[in-house]
Amino acid sequence: MKTAEPTLILNAEQIRQKIRRIAFQIYETNFEETALLLAGVAGEGYVLAKALARELEMITPFTIELIQVNLDKSQSLQPAVDLDPAASNYTDKVVVVVDDVLYTGRTLTFSLQPFLRVPVRKLQVAVLVDRNFPNYPVAADYKGYELSTTLTDHVEVVLGDEDRMGVYLR
Repeated sequence: MKTAEPTLILNAEQIRQKIRRIAFQIYETNFEETALLLAGVAGEGYVLAKALARELEMITPFTIELIQVNLDKSQSLQPAVDLDPAASNYTDKVVVVVDDVLYTGRTLTFSLQPFLRVPVRKLQVAVLVDRNFPNYPVAADYKGYELSTTLTDHVEVVLGDEDRMGVYLR
C-alpha cells in the first residue's frame, strides 16, 4: 500500500512570516516589560522558541532568556518536567511557553507545570499551528496558523532542517 505524499501547508517563507508576526504580538502584549523568558518544548518547540528569541531581540528592548522544557511525550503521566538550563529564578517574570503544534493540549499542560509552582508575572502560550482539538484546558495566546484537521490527520512541523522547512499534513 502506497502512502500519500504529505501536503505542504506552510512553506519556509510563510513560517518565517508567522514567527515574525508572533514576535510582534508578544511585544505588543508585553511592551511594558523589561525581560521575557521563552520556554520551548524540546524538539521543534525549542527550535521555534529560538527563532522567536532572534526576532524579539531585533524588535524589542527586552532581555530574552531561553530555556528548554524537557518531558517525555509518550508518557501519559509526567513524573518530572525538567528545564534546561534550570532557570535560576523566574519569579515575577513573563514566561511564554512555546511549542510547534497545539493538538489536545496535553503536552502544553505538562509544560506549564514548573511555572505554576512560582508566582510568575504572566504565563502565556505560543504555538505555530493550532489544531483545535482541546482535551485539556489550554489555549494559545499566540498562534501562527489555525488548521482544521481530522483526528486521523498528522501535522508535522519541520524547522530545524532548512531544506525541508515547512508544515506538512499527513
